[in-house]
Amino acid sequence: MGIGPVRLNHAVLFVADLARSERFYTEVLGMDVALREPRADAVFLRLPRSVHDHDLGLMGVGPSAPPKRRGGVGLYHLAWQVDTIDDLRQLRKAVAAAGAYTGESSHGGTTKSVYGADPDGNEFEIMWMLPRDQWGAYATTASVEPLDLEAELSRWSGVRTAGEIR
Repeated sequence: MGIGPVRLNHAVLFVADLARSERFYTEVLGMDVALREPRADAVFLRLPRSVHDHDLGLMGVGPSAPPKRRGGVGLYHLAWQVDTIDDLRQLRKAVAAAGAYTGESSHGGTTKSVYGADPDGNEFEIMWMLPRDQWGAYATTASVEPLDLEAELSRWSGVRTAGEIR
């Protein structure tokens, strides 16, 4: 087998209103502006604890661009990992307050997830990953179950897992 990538470094989205999208990602998801490129009508955002020069690029294409069509060919969603289940609860509140919340689920013993959509309909997942040694049989299944966040908080509050990324 040839040499392959080691991880996704960043994503870039086309957006109708660059300022609106920048506000959403900075105010709701807590990203910071890393740099702007006015010639391309673009802004590049970084997660506060990121080691990358940017994690998300936004490129303005104007309000006349056709909207994203759910179920069409293209990106389904981006997934942003948080360090603790407590962080997931806080971001669920922020996403709901912004009117961007679309659902939540438990992926069994691997991840707990909250879903939303940005102002252009680009879908995203905010997920907390359980400790790897707790995955058990879920490591090889694609489980989707209702999320009982309060029960998960009582079990996992304070447990940090983002450092376990491999």
